[in-house]
This record gives sequence, structure tokens and C-alpha cells, in this order.
Amino acid sequence: MKNIPVLLLTGYLGSGKTTLLNRILSNEKGIKFAVIVNDIGEVNIDAALIEQGGVVGQKEESLVALQNGCICCTLKMDLVEQLSEIAAMQKFDYIVIEASGICEPAPIAQTICSIPTMEQKYWKDGMARLDCIVTVVDALRMKDEFANGERLTSGDVAEEDIENLVIQQIEFCNIVLLNKAKEVEPRELARLREIVRTLQPKAEIIECNYGDVELEKILNTGMFDFDQVATSARWISEIEGGKEEDEEEEHHHEHHHEHDEEDEHEHHHHEHEGEDEHHHHGPGCHCHHCQHNHDHGEAEEYGIGTYVYYARQPLNLNLFDAFVARLWPKDIIRAKGICYFKGEEDVCYIFEQAGKQFNLRNCGQWYATMPEDQLKRLLEAEPKLREDWDETYGDRMQKIVFIGQHMNKEMKLFIKEALDGCIE
Repeated sequence: MKNIPVLLLTGYLGSGKTTLLNRILSNEKGIKFAVIVNDIGEVNIDAALIEQGGVVGQKEESLVALQNGCICCTLKMDLVEQLSEIAAMQKFDYIVIEASGICEPAPIAQTICSIPTMEQKYWKDGMARLDCIVTVVDALRMKDEFANGERLTSGDVAEEDIENLVIQQIEFCNIVLLNKAKEVEPRELARLREIVRTLQPKAEIIECNYGDVELEKILNTGMFDFDQVATSARWISEIEGGKEEDEEEEHHHEHHHEHDEEDEHEHHHHEHEGEDEHHHHGPGCHCHHCQHNHDHGEAEEYGIGTYVYYARQPLNLNLFDAFVARLWPKDIIRAKGICYFKGEEDVCYIFEQAGKQFNLRNCGQWYATMPEDQLKRLLEAEPKLREDWDETYGDRMQKIVFIGQHMNKEMKLFIKEALDGCIE
């Protein structure tokens, strides 16, 4: 029976997990990866982007998208079954799990580690073994939104606060990647590193930029031991009276910070370079106007909900820019999706927001721009694409997933009306 190692990627929304995943998958070391992606909305954008980039393909059966729930709560058995199926294939060297940004890592690790105690059908043809947990921390976002990490150690973090989620992701891991390290001042990075070390004294901390970490540092490490990781958080060692030998004094942080709650967010404009490749939405991208309420698990605990904006008509870029710059709701944590604009109807763009960071990039042309004979063959071969095809717009659409706190009916209506006002 072959054991197949598993790398679990965790980290807050927009921290850079997908970028890291794409770097892992584009390796030139001949490692055959299977990927499980978990997203909290009905539209698994991350999975679509991974496939769109041509890294993994549906035909290779190497990508599994688990959505409409979290793998740390409602989708536990879905995860077990997928791990079992992948291990039984005996054709992959490694499994990578990209957890949702609001997932707590401990329950996921517990689920994977419990597989040997389950029915034989889940492990008789191969068994998934948790090799390492990597938590990705966005250094730039920590600076902008979490007072460079000080809010994580303020002492007044409530159970339902986002800070508590970030803390749990940092506390339960083997490696912390301080991503986008070059985007912050060395002094700020050093302070953030100190705070991470305060929360998690035993994890390895690696600084990187946009996921450019050496694979040898995160793959086949053999680092994961549930008991060791579960007791590695600083608060546990302190409550048990344990202390690192090289730590001569405790770190107490009781700083008070005023949170910047400006109505207007800084909006960054980017140059867009064209590509010859055609855009593909990927599996599970059913194009309909959907409003998803995440009623359970971490989404309920942290007050996080999702909303999917969908339209077929093109957006006015200037109006869209104005919405992003001046009307963007401050409770939106993360937004990600595909869109297109009047005057550039052939080009598909990917729009991303994480906190105060915004990005709009060209990801190629829509399938509707293909020569008629090629398009006909494609539609015949791709039933999901055919289902979503519009006689007027083809595969062109606006589809943006919004993830935020207090995602009530009023917030969803505001987003819808604001974006409807950007349509030409």
C-alpha cells in the first residue's frame, strides 16, 4: 500500500495561496501533483484560475474542487473520499490541498490523520498522509489592515473576530510563509516576524515574494506531527508552564491602535498585456445569478458571507474604476472574478481585491472570439461551456465573487445596484 504525502496550504483570504499553488504545479522536477481546492462560494474561482492557467487539466483528473462548504466542517467526508480516490489511483506523487481562506487548519489535519481509523475502503488501496501544513501570511496586508500584526496580540480579540481566525491559522502549522516580504519596510517585516514568532514559537518562518519559495523547503519535509503542532502555540506552552530555552522573557503586547476606516480606498491602475491564449472558466462554473449564504462553520462564526454578481453586458471601465475607488464597501474582505469592458469586448480580465489591494489583469480572449469552425468543435466537446453559452454574448460575462462580513440583503443589493450602474 502506497502512502501519498499531503501538503495543506492555509492562510487568510487573498494571502497568496493560489499563486503559491501555481508555482508548485509549474515545477520542473517531474513531480506529479493532485490538487484539492476548497472555496466558500458557489463559484470556485481559484479552481477556475488554476485550470485557466493550463497548469492542471480536467482530462488528467488532477484537480478536485470542493465547494459550497468548508473542508474543516461540512465537507469533511467529501475530503476523505477525494483523498481516498486520489491515493487509490496510484499515479500521483503528492497531494496539495488549498483550504478556503476562512478555514481553520486543525480540524482539517484531524480529519486527514483519522483516515487510518476509518473503514478499510478509505485506505486499503493507498493512504493520504499529512506531510506539512504551510500558512501563508500576506505581509503587506498585515501592515495595512492589522496594524502590522499588532492587532493579533492586542489582548482584546473576540472569538468571532477575523484576527482570531488569522491567529489560529498561524498557531497550527509547521511553516509560516511571510509573503510579499519586499512590499514592506525591513523594520516592519522584522516586527511582523516577531509577532508571528510570539504566536507560534516552533514553526519555521520563511520570507518570500509572491510564492517564490524553494519547493524543497515545503515538500517532503516530514514535519507534521499532530501532537507537536497542536501544542506548539505560545499560549499552550505558557499555560502548561513550558518555555523555550532561548526565550528569556515573555512577550506582552498591549498596544492600542486606531483603525483606518476611510470611505475611499486607494485604487491602483495596472498596465494590461495581451495574451494569445483563450480563457476557460473551468469546471463547476455554472453561469447564473446566485446568492449564497454560508450558514455554518467558520463562515457563521466569523460573520462571513458571499455574494456572486453576475451579468452578461459589458462594464464601463471608468464607472467600474469609480466604484472601486469611491464606493467599495469597507466590509468586503475579498473579491475575485472575471469581467470585461466596453470597447474591449474580446478581452477577459481577472479582477481581484484583498483588503485595500486591487488588481485587474488581462487573462486572454473569450472563446467567443475563436474562428467559427474551431468554436463549433469546442462547443461540441465541452458540454459545460455549451450550457453556459449565450447567443448574444457567447461566454462573455461579469462574474465576481464578493466575500465579506455583514453580507446581508442590504449589502448584496448595494453591490448589485452599484455594478448594474457600471453596465453599458
